[in-house]
Amino acid sequence: MPTDVDRELNRIGDTLNRVRSRTDVAVSGRNRQHREAEVVRRLGRIAVADGAILVGAIAFALIVSPLGIMGAMLVGLLLIAATIFFAALPASAPVNVEKLAEIPLKALPRSTERWLETQRPALPSPVRGLVDSIGVKLETLTPQLATLDENSPAAMEVRKLVGEQLPELLKGYGRVPEPLRRVERNGLTPDQQLAQGLQLIDDEIAEMTAQLAQGDLDALATRGRYLQIKYQGEEG
Repeated sequence: MPTDVDRELNRIGDTLNRVRSRTDVAVSGRNRQHREAEVVRRLGRIAVADGAILVGAIAFALIVSPLGIMGAMLVGLLLIAATIFFAALPASAPVNVEKLAEIPLKALPRSTERWLETQRPALPSPVRGLVDSIGVKLETLTPQLATLDENSPAAMEVRKLVGEQLPELLKGYGRVPEPLRRVERNGLTPDQQLAQGLQLIDDEIAEMTAQLAQGDLDALATRGRYLQIKYQGEEG
């Protein structure tokens, strides 16, 4: 017969499952949108390349001489080669994390999100949900930064958190040798420190988004919070 403890554990488990389900739905929709956008970009490049080949072939036939069978075959081969090449070519260049500080503010969340997606497989399973949650919040933050002055204190605070502290947190964790990531030091393991840092960043992005939505730029600019994460020593 289930005890009160069992019922409480089941209730907590159900709550966690509902939260996880909502995050999974948001992440699934975001990933689907990204895949669709990538397909559109690839198809656009293929259309431009094939169009240029056809225009060049028609111009050659009208100005120089008819293409003939061999010329038509060559054009066909060029069309096939261009289609295969641009279909296989990545839709967007990889994000250089060292260049995030130079990216325009309105493009910073999406670039950081793309970089996060490349880091996700190397992170421990328990924190991947946090990474997904941060990705969803970054996507929500993007349109709010479009009208924010690049040189305003609020913009600098956003850039510090998203473009500096978040990448530094993951790079710092990556520098910890694999065997030491689950070894406790000063009461916490590096895996636990990573989870705490990501949770803090997730909460901070949510608060920044709310403050931008309310137009409360002064509060955003004067938050003054900085991550204090320890990896085998102290790193600010």
